[in-house]
Amino acid sequence: VQLQASGGGLVQAGGSLSLSCAFSGRTFSDYVLGWFRQAPGKEREFVATIGRQLGITAYADSVKGRFTIPRDNAKNTGYLQMNSLKPEDTAVYYCAVVKVPGAILAVRRGSEEYGYWGQGTQVTVSS
Repeated sequence: VQLQASGGGLVQAGGSLSLSCAFSGRTFSDYVLGWFRQAPGKEREFVATIGRQLGITAYADSVKGRFTIPRDNAKNTGYLQMNSLKPEDTAVYYCAVVKVPGAILAVRRGSEEYGYWGQGTQVTVSS
């Protein structure tokens, strides 16, 4: 499995960015997708997750109502749509996947649960 995250950049507070996570190597719809972020001097934290096929999602409280995590299994791509960005959203953003066979309703919030990670993409929000 390989993941390629892209779409980061510099944006002003209140703006929007859309990150992409391109998946290859296996069947994307077998995997739960998650996004995490790590700011300088801080631990990696959970941002959002989406289940395999039914669009079940979960979000960190800090991004709820501002971020969404759609996925397109036909295109083997997951996304993180970020709106109303704040300076505290500045971080390196990582996508990750974990295979959860048979558990079509499952989502995963813990970084230790994920087996495959993308390389990270920098998001900087200026005030």
